[in-house]
Amino acid sequence: MIAADLSFDREKILEKIRSAMSEKRFRHVLGVEKAALELARQYGCDERKASLAALLHDYAKEVDDQVFLDLIDQHQLDEDLKVWGNNVWHGIVGAYKIRHDFGIEDQEILQAIQRHTVGAAQMTLLDKVLYVADYIEPNRDFPGVDEARRLAKECLELAVAYETAQTVAHLAKKAIPIYPQTIETYNAYVGYLQ
Repeated sequence: MIAADLSFDREKILEKIRSAMSEKRFRHVLGVEKAALELARQYGCDERKASLAALLHDYAKEVDDQVFLDLIDQHQLDEDLKVWGNNVWHGIVGAYKIRHDFGIEDQEILQAIQRHTVGAAQMTLLDKVLYVADYIEPNRDFPGVDEARRLAKECLELAVAYETAQTVAHLAKKAIPIYPQTIETYNAYVGYLQ
């Protein structure tokens, strides 16, 4: 069990997550940890929590869809979740798998993992650190990522706003349905862009 004191064996966690994902995903996870630690230091977030949340955030990314569907049923989660797919599931539902597989009980870490792709209207510092770190980690290379990195150094809320606006625009352009919580995040943070 990983208790509230967050004493954890990083090497054991790395070994377990590495076996659960592709090498490319593992490199991404390490990049997110690096970015999360930099943001945590800058903004005064608990570094141990930032590290652990970052290492585990994509642990469930490559599991079979049926695992998520079973977890939704097992934990009596909102049935509407079943229509969303892996991009939403690996955070929101994946946190239940992480809790089970690693014995993590820290609700702040689990919540940050749940919100790392969809955000929330009200986000904790750790939520914002992981949300932004996942977007700006050093292995990312897409239009706008350098601007997101610049904004993350200036203001964490501005980075959340920019990232969310970019994500919403990208999904809308591709005519992909947008998870309602992502729209709530956009509405809550878009004012930072004005």
